[in-house]
Amino acid sequence: MKASTERKIIRWFHIIASIPILGFVYGPVATIPEAANMVRWVILPAVILSGLWLWQGHRVRKLGKPKSPSLKRV
Repeated sequence: MKASTERKIIRWFHIIASIPILGFVYGPVATIPEAANMVRWVILPAVILSGLWLWQGHRVRKLGKPKSPSLKRV
């Protein structure tokens, strides 16, 4: 998968998953226990992780790549 495609997918997930958080803050979602727990324990951490990935994902990818051997002169 190309990096630009991955960013688009994660960005749209981040935007769409943020909608229930808005409902929790401004709407009646906080009064429904099942929905409130879903927002607190599933959706909010997923939005935070996707935001961190959008922000620092390039560094995580760079850490995962194997380093090329350095050429040492003898």
